[in-house]
Amino acid sequence: MPALFQPLALRSLELQHRGWVSPMCQYSCDPDDAPGVPNDWHLVHLGGFAVGGAAMILTEAAAVNAEGRISPRDAGLYSDEQAAAWQRIISFVHRNGTAGTKIGVQLAHAGRKASTYWPFSGKHGSVPASDGGWDTVGPSTTSFEGYAAPAAMTVEQIHGVIADFAAAAERAVNAGFDTMEIHGAHGYLLHQFQSPLINQRDDEWGGDEAGRNRLMLAVVDAVRAVIPDSMPLLLRISATDWAAGGVDPAASVRLAREAAAHGVDLVDVSSGGAVAHQQIKPGLGYQTGFSAAIRREAGIATGTVGLVTTPGQAEHAIATGQADGVFIARAALRDPHWWLRAAFELGHDLAWPPQYERAIPRRTF
Repeated sequence: MPALFQPLALRSLELQHRGWVSPMCQYSCDPDDAPGVPNDWHLVHLGGFAVGGAAMILTEAAAVNAEGRISPRDAGLYSDEQAAAWQRIISFVHRNGTAGTKIGVQLAHAGRKASTYWPFSGKHGSVPASDGGWDTVGPSTTSFEGYAAPAAMTVEQIHGVIADFAAAAERAVNAGFDTMEIHGAHGYLLHQFQSPLINQRDDEWGGDEAGRNRLMLAVVDAVRAVIPDSMPLLLRISATDWAAGGVDPAASVRLAREAAAHGVDLVDVSSGGAVAHQQIKPGLGYQTGFSAAIRREAGIATGTVGLVTTPGQAEHAIATGQADGVFIARAALRDPHWWLRAAFELGHDLAWPPQYERAIPRRTF
């Protein structure tokens, strides 16, 4: 059996194979009539991956409070209406996933990168109040290039955000999600606190590495405390800031080791996003080395993501021990049935939806 199609257990969650869907923001909620509420677009978008053979789907970032949304069109999980809308999507995925598809939600807060225009709006930068925007918060008052400056969070606000993550996690459990991921990457709030390029605080929530990691781990503790012990918890991190003086791979190994001790079961390893002057060196599978180092040195399961586009690449990443799973992103947008094609190319039989069985390709003619 190809390594990519070997099963994996995370706590009580049984995944049929190692090919998963990475969180991808769709910026498609109605900001006026149903802010933060996923809709038919999300149902079709995520449902297509379930039909296409993904073993696990992670939703786009769902904000834990209204001010944590990246844009006014972002999804959330801070209201019962939002939870009910997610429940409809969860039900579809569970009923129609051809690989016994499981679905998890990514819980997030954008911090100083909140209240921005969505990519296809034709505009750039922070959304003013007159256009539906709001004031942002962060660890310090430094802004991301081109965005409005945030207010430095008070200790009371920090504890409020921790509570919001826990409340969103409870909603996720009640809605029927199989797992959840805490978003600690890409320059959003938890990463902002972690990165020395952004966090200028001199209290217990800043300063040295332990202080800068404190919010990330406090959120992990709060979420772990309210979800079932049988449910795995994932954490997405940026393994490097790609900028001098920022988070580096060695620091990420140390964070992953601590996260494991706090109850995280898998680290979803990405990179970048903290600062605009980052110097990313992209290439096919350019982040798999970070995943491999964390898996080896921190002793925790990892997922890799980033320009993994072909079944052969994904197979190689798993077979060589660089990751325990591969998150597919842009390649899945191009081909929502990526996993069915991957199984065929790698010589593995993966179930097709019965409605599509007439299209199953033959191995011999």
